Amino acid sequence: MLRTEERQRLARERREEREKQHAAKETQILEKERKAKLQYEKQLEERQRKLKEMKQKEEQRRAAVEEKRKQKIEEEKERYEAVLHRTLERNQRLETRQKRWSWGGSVTPDSEGKTASKRSPSTANLKQAEAAVSKRLSSSAALLNASDRTRRSQLSPLDSSVISRLLAPTQASLARSKSAATLSAD
Repeated sequence: MLRTEERQRLARERREEREKQHAAKETQILEKERKAKLQYEKQLEERQRKLKEMKQKEEQRRAAVEEKRKQKIEEEKERYEAVLHRTLERNQRLETRQKRWSWGGSVTPDSEGKTASKRSPSTANLKQAEAAVSKRLSSSAALLNASDRTRRSQLSPLDSSVISRLLAPTQASLARSKSAATLSAD
């Protein structure tokens, strides 16, 4: 009997020992899983932080590029305005020179009336005057167009289109002056 009790006790102890070992292994497994889960969450947070930093850097880079682009556009705008200003000044100087050297001084309705009243009213003189005015105006327009073409060939397409738009009123004013001269001569 004693021996059986001894065997049962030993078997019980071994069973308890196995259960303790099994519980310790279970605890270790659970601890490893907990640590792995924590590490995974840390890595996930780190990735999200890095992604956020990358997005911020990308936004800053885009903002810097946009600012640079706006600055470049502003500089180009200032440059075009300067070109337009210089072109307007040149056109005004050309118009002043044309008025100075054109027949009878400036071609305005008032000056036309004054010069016409000083001349004799013969038709031959009026026709000669009309021919001289139209010849001068056409040669002035041709000179303007020739000098514009040489200037435009040195400029970029955008500059030349802007300048041609600026010159259009000048050519129109020449045509008006020619028609005014023709009407006053008649």
